[in-house]
Amino acid sequence: MLVLRVEFGTIADVNPTHAPPTWIALLIPLLVLIALWDGVWKVLGMWRSARNYQIGWFVCITIFNTVGILPIIYLLWCQRDRNSEARPKPPYM
Repeated sequence: MLVLRVEFGTIADVNPTHAPPTWIALLIPLLVLIALWDGVWKVLGMWRSARNYQIGWFVCITIFNTVGILPIIYLLWCQRDRNSEARPKPPYM
């Protein structure tokens, strides 16, 4: 019977020239925070554009990854004012 034996080395066994740079330890949490930031703004922008039946904004917010800039622009300046007119009916009704 053939038995394979696998041994795991310690950190001291790793060649320091092949170790990852220390800045990667800071980069990963930063990327996670940016992804969460973008996700929250993207969901808010998509939800509001869907409720206002603005399909163009919905598609653009869905496709383009702008780290939350496009949804913030939509939410602050480009969405319809609720008090100005009644909410339009969807095109399929």
